Amino acid sequence: MGSLFFGEVMGLTPCVLCWYQRIAMFPIVLVLGMGLLLPDCRSALYALCLACAGWMAALYHCLLYWGVIPSNLAPCGKSTSCSEGQLALAGWPSIPLLSLVAFTLIVAFLTAAVRKSPK
Repeated sequence: MGSLFFGEVMGLTPCVLCWYQRIAMFPIVLVLGMGLLLPDCRSALYALCLACAGWMAALYHCLLYWGVIPSNLAPCGKSTSCSEGQLALAGWPSIPLLSLVAFTLIVAFLTAAVRKSPK
Protein backbone atom coordinates (compact mmCIF):
# COMPACT_ATOMS: atom_id res chain seq x y z
CA MET A 1 0.00 0.00 0.00
CA GLY A 2 2.90 2.33 0.74
CA SER A 3 4.36 2.18 -2.76
CA LEU A 4 0.93 2.84 -4.27
CA PHE A 5 0.50 5.82 -1.94
CA PHE A 6 3.86 7.30 -2.91
CA GLY A 7 3.22 6.75 -6.61
CA GLU A 8 -0.44 7.60 -6.98
CA VAL A 9 -1.14 10.10 -4.18
CA MET A 10 2.21 11.85 -3.78
CA GLY A 11 3.03 11.63 -7.49
CA LEU A 12 6.55 10.22 -7.06
CA THR A 13 7.71 8.34 -10.14
CA PRO A 14 9.21 4.98 -9.13
CA CYS A 15 12.80 4.31 -10.12
CA VAL A 16 13.99 1.04 -11.64
CA LEU A 17 14.88 -0.51 -8.27
CA CYS A 18 11.49 0.49 -6.88
CA TRP A 19 9.87 -1.39 -9.76
CA TYR A 20 11.97 -4.49 -9.01
CA GLN A 21 10.84 -4.34 -5.39
CA ARG A 22 7.22 -3.97 -6.46
CA ILE A 23 7.60 -6.95 -8.76
CA ALA A 24 8.71 -8.98 -5.73
CA MET A 25 6.19 -7.50 -3.25
CA PHE A 26 2.86 -7.55 -5.06
CA PRO A 27 2.78 -11.29 -5.93
CA ILE A 28 3.34 -12.13 -2.26
CA VAL A 29 -0.25 -11.08 -1.60
CA LEU A 30 -1.53 -13.38 -4.34
CA VAL A 31 0.64 -16.33 -3.31
CA LEU A 32 -0.38 -16.11 0.36
CA GLY A 33 -4.01 -15.50 -0.61
CA MET A 34 -4.02 -18.66 -2.71
CA GLY A 35 -2.40 -20.48 0.20
CA LEU A 36 -5.36 -19.48 2.36
CA LEU A 37 -8.00 -20.44 -0.21
CA LEU A 38 -6.40 -23.74 -1.18
CA PRO A 39 -4.62 -24.85 2.00
CA ASP A 40 -1.04 -25.29 0.86
CA CYS A 41 1.72 -25.28 3.45
CA ARG A 42 4.24 -24.49 0.75
CA SER A 43 2.71 -21.10 -0.10
CA ALA A 44 4.74 -19.49 2.70
CA LEU A 45 7.90 -20.96 1.16
CA TYR A 46 6.99 -19.61 -2.27
CA ALA A 47 6.28 -16.18 -0.78
CA LEU A 48 9.56 -16.35 1.16
CA CYS A 49 11.49 -16.74 -2.10
CA LEU A 50 9.82 -13.60 -3.49
CA ALA A 51 10.45 -11.72 -0.23
CA CYS A 52 14.14 -12.64 -0.23
CA ALA A 53 14.52 -11.38 -3.79
CA GLY A 54 12.77 -8.13 -2.82
CA TRP A 55 14.93 -7.82 0.30
CA MET A 56 18.10 -8.07 -1.79
CA ALA A 57 16.83 -5.40 -4.20
CA ALA A 58 15.86 -3.19 -1.25
CA LEU A 59 19.27 -3.62 0.38
CA TYR A 60 21.03 -2.74 -2.87
CA HIS A 61 18.75 0.29 -3.20
CA CYS A 62 19.55 1.45 0.35
CA LEU A 63 23.29 1.03 -0.17
CA LEU A 64 23.02 3.00 -3.39
CA TYR A 65 20.92 5.69 -1.73
CA TRP A 66 23.35 6.01 1.19
CA GLY A 67 26.33 6.33 -1.16
CA VAL A 68 27.98 3.05 -0.16
CA ILE A 69 27.64 1.84 -3.75
CA PRO A 70 28.72 4.38 -6.39
CA SER A 71 25.83 5.95 -8.33
CA ASN A 72 27.32 4.83 -11.65
CA LEU A 73 26.32 1.25 -10.64
CA ALA A 74 22.65 2.23 -10.50
CA PRO A 75 20.40 0.45 -13.00
CA CYS A 76 18.66 3.73 -13.81
CA GLY A 77 17.93 4.60 -17.38
CA LYS A 78 16.17 7.78 -18.38
CA SER A 79 13.65 7.52 -15.56
CA THR A 80 13.93 8.68 -11.95
CA SER A 81 17.34 8.16 -10.37
CA CYS A 82 17.63 5.38 -7.79
CA SER A 83 19.83 7.54 -5.57
CA GLU A 84 17.80 10.73 -5.82
CA GLY A 85 17.10 12.75 -2.67
CA GLN A 86 13.35 13.04 -3.37
CA LEU A 87 12.98 9.50 -2.07
CA ALA A 88 13.03 10.72 1.53
CA LEU A 89 9.71 11.02 3.35
CA ALA A 90 9.81 14.30 5.30
CA GLY A 91 13.61 14.07 5.39
CA TRP A 92 13.61 10.68 7.13
CA PRO A 93 13.08 7.75 6.66
CA SER A 94 13.85 7.20 3.03
CA ILE A 95 11.56 5.15 0.82
CA PRO A 96 14.31 2.58 0.18
CA LEU A 97 14.73 2.14 3.95
CA LEU A 98 10.97 1.70 4.41
CA SER A 99 11.04 -0.99 1.73
CA LEU A 100 13.97 -2.74 3.40
CA VAL A 101 12.18 -2.72 6.76
CA ALA A 102 8.98 -4.08 5.16
CA PHE A 103 10.83 -6.89 3.39
CA THR A 104 12.79 -7.69 6.57
CA LEU A 105 9.56 -8.09 8.54
CA ILE A 106 7.97 -10.19 5.79
CA VAL A 107 11.05 -12.44 5.58
CA ALA A 108 11.11 -12.84 9.38
CA PHE A 109 7.41 -13.74 9.63
CA LEU A 110 7.51 -16.08 6.63
CA THR A 111 10.64 -17.79 7.98
CA ALA A 112 8.82 -18.42 11.25
CA ALA A 113 5.80 -19.76 9.34
CA VAL A 114 7.93 -22.07 7.22
CA ARG A 115 9.68 -23.44 10.31
CA LYS A 116 6.34 -24.12 12.04
CA SER A 117 4.65 -25.71 9.02
CA PRO A 118 4.38 -29.49 8.90
CA LYS A 119 6.93 -31.17 6.68
